[in-house]
Amino acid sequence: MLLDKLKSILQELPPAMAFEISEAGIASARIGARAEMEFAPLPAGALCVSPLKENVIDDDAFAGAVRRVASGKDRKRKDVAVILPDFCTRVAVLDFDGFPTDAKEQDALVRFRLKRAVPFDVESAALSYFAQASSQKRIDVVVVVASLEIVSRYEAPFRSAGMNPGLITTSSMAALQLAPEAGLSVLAKLTGRVLTVLVRDKATLKLARCLEMPSSDFEDIAAVLAPTLVYVEDNFGRRAERLLVCGFDGSRLEEELGVPVEALRSPLGEPGENNAGLLGYLRSLGRNN
Repeated sequence: MLLDKLKSILQELPPAMAFEISEAGIASARIGARAEMEFAPLPAGALCVSPLKENVIDDDAFAGAVRRVASGKDRKRKDVAVILPDFCTRVAVLDFDGFPTDAKEQDALVRFRLKRAVPFDVESAALSYFAQASSQKRIDVVVVVASLEIVSRYEAPFRSAGMNPGLITTSSMAALQLAPEAGLSVLAKLTGRVLTVLVRDKATLKLARCLEMPSSDFEDIAAVLAPTLVYVEDNFGRRAERLLVCGFDGSRLEEELGVPVEALRSPLGEPGENNAGLLGYLRSLGRNN
């Protein structure tokens, strides 16, 4: 699955290890009394993250990095968590007047809504979703969808190394566990030139965007966030209370956009471009944080 509710994660025995993949390399954590974290860099061009085309360009380099971060670890439990780059998936928040209780009906309804929204065959795609609790008549459903072939290629070296990716999620979905569940907030996470923007009203995700930027310059980031904040105010009837940033220095944004800016934080280290999802996943386990 691409996405699991936090409740499910907490109820199940956590995997022995967790990995976050980015074009820069693989961040890993051995999950125990104290999370042991490592990073295996990848050569430039080994991965090219995209929702439409092959992501793994150099199979040998990618498999070698997986072996390096997994070697020498006690893997009596072979289940692992794999955190994929945001840009290889599509994340959406779909609203429904009503959502069926039957799983097959839910799946069919979600795929039908996505048909014109994703640039690949949604019927054969890897899909995960969950309906968020709501006091309103309409129900917001968080959906993550990706090409099954892309997901399989990311999984392959882990399976070859004797591991079972029992949980697959995305970097921003995992990193969201580091964000406070209070008020109306915006999370902006930069990885390379890919900017992910999430809008959350307390614990409810209301909007998800992921786009490839012309550059990682301040002006380009501000040009995306400014209309996002206007959209939030127009649609929610109030201004965002905070802007959380990760992967870049957001200090200039507070004056530019007129919203309090905070860096995403974790007690296990500073969340950055290549490890925020991993730190968020560890936070969801409720250990040492």
